[in-house]
Amino acid sequence: MKLELLAPAKNGEYGKAAVNHGADAVYIAGERFGAREAAGNSMTDIGKLCAYARKYKVKTYLTLNTILFDEELEDARRMIVEAYEVGCDAVIVQDMALLEMDLPPIPLFASTQTDNCTPEKVAFLQDAGFSRVILARELSLTDIRAIGASVSVELETFVHGSLCVAYSGRCHLSERLKGRSANRGCCAQMCRLPFDLCNADGTKLVEAGHLLSLKDLNMSAHLEALTDAGVSSFKIEGRLKDLSYVKNITAYYRTRLDEILEQSDEHRKASSGKVHLFFKPDPERTFSRGFTDYFAETRKGGLCAGTSKSVGKFCGTVVASDKRSFTLDDSGYLPVNGDGICFFDAAGNLSGTRVNSTDGNRITPLSAEGIAAGTAIFRNADRLFDKSLAGESAIRKIHVRVSVEVGESEVRVSAEDEDGISAELRFAHSADTARNSERMCAILLEQFRKTGGEIFEFEPECSSCDRFFSVAEINSWRRATVARLEALRVEGYERHKAKLVPSTRLRTDTATWIATNVSNSRAERFYRRHGVTRIERATETGAVPQRLMRNKYCIKFELGMCPVKQGAAPTGDLFLRSAGVKLKLYFDCAKCEMSIDR
Repeated sequence: MKLELLAPAKNGEYGKAAVNHGADAVYIAGERFGAREAAGNSMTDIGKLCAYARKYKVKTYLTLNTILFDEELEDARRMIVEAYEVGCDAVIVQDMALLEMDLPPIPLFASTQTDNCTPEKVAFLQDAGFSRVILARELSLTDIRAIGASVSVELETFVHGSLCVAYSGRCHLSERLKGRSANRGCCAQMCRLPFDLCNADGTKLVEAGHLLSLKDLNMSAHLEALTDAGVSSFKIEGRLKDLSYVKNITAYYRTRLDEILEQSDEHRKASSGKVHLFFKPDPERTFSRGFTDYFAETRKGGLCAGTSKSVGKFCGTVVASDKRSFTLDDSGYLPVNGDGICFFDAAGNLSGTRVNSTDGNRITPLSAEGIAAGTAIFRNADRLFDKSLAGESAIRKIHVRVSVEVGESEVRVSAEDEDGISAELRFAHSADTARNSERMCAILLEQFRKTGGEIFEFEPECSSCDRFFSVAEINSWRRATVARLEALRVEGYERHKAKLVPSTRLRTDTATWIATNVSNSRAERFYRRHGVTRIERATETGAVPQRLMRNKYCIKFELGMCPVKQGAAPTGDLFLRSAGVKLKLYFDCAKCEMSIDR
């Protein structure tokens, strides 16, 4: 099985950086209908990214993963046609209407927003014609193994990045309260706001806590287990993150996956080329709110980040402080001049400052206010690390064995790259006899090794060279060899084609299902054709949802207030309050789920 590292591309520049730092595939949005409205791109730019990526056999996926209205369906179809024409390898979608339309033979991936939580749902999507299903982030390894054992469709899962507190596709909080729909690509991220937790009589149990703002996902310790469970694509979240994040996190997971591949006989890399890094990847040194593996093994507390902002890497705990400076112990990674540091104050709020100077473990910041003995200090702006990522921080080279044979009237160059793509070029010459054949052979080999900014890494051999050639002439042979191999790689790029054939298979269990987020007539037709009779119209059409947000995450469990698993006393009704907004919490203890509504 090929293992794919899938990285985010905010735009073409970010996409190329992801490729250079080890991605096997990238995902990018067009000008419309992407779940990140602020990350749109023209088809011309996407086509350029496709052309660059396919040199390394890296795939490009278009995100068209919002729900659609009837009047938008034809525009969405045309966008998919254009994406196919410029070279995209698949389209990630949420709206089932697209499965009722005449599309080019491009694979469709079911977005995580289609609520892919059970073997039955994934099997349904497989039967409907999807080539891949992107699993819900809330699933445990046990859940994923059950799905992997039940289906043959490709499985993709998120392994890193920001976590939505709600089941993807099942959050209507932003749309109902701010008029900004998460299912239409413009979430207001209200879950990142501080809330008071109150009981029925208005007593504050928690004041101004970031109770819905989760830590970031980090599944790097579970990659082998995910592979064993049937996952073949490992996705990094972050189309709105900065370039340093894309470089650092892609490189980190490339390193982790390569370690797994080196020990495996049954798995292989999904693309070509070896990445040479000019820095040491570290997920804590770019944006993070702290890390969690979420529900990978079991339900656990400690999921709240306590902030909506980046916390970064732990520096140490304060052992002494005065009005101007403080001293850290040796438990963390000490900051340097110019770094940004942060800490949680006595009220639990995140505060930050800059480092002015350091003297060993003694740190003098711009302001030491609120920093007392026992305070944990984190670095959330890493000056030296950011500098190391600002320029060229990686190159990716495809290995090529090259044989140069010098004859009386021609030079023959035979080249074969790591994927078995080969080329033979012949160059006529009338060169004079070389005075020093050994020196001439050394020069020839040296020039063929100089691939500069090209995508290849040549390993040349030449048994003898008894003719004299200029460096310029040798370089022209090398450039011609590079051009020929690049052309052959582009010509030989295999793009999987999947012509959608509308499924007519009826499942026996679909009559009990609820089709959610249905916003157009074709999506409704799709579900009814497959035996789904309970249709829940999208809130974006004016319908009132059953609940504003549905979560596997539970505030009671997070705070040690769960009466079932933690033996806590009953609390009565609980509410969240923030800036005039009052939300009621509902707890389904049988399913171990929490919902939120007005």
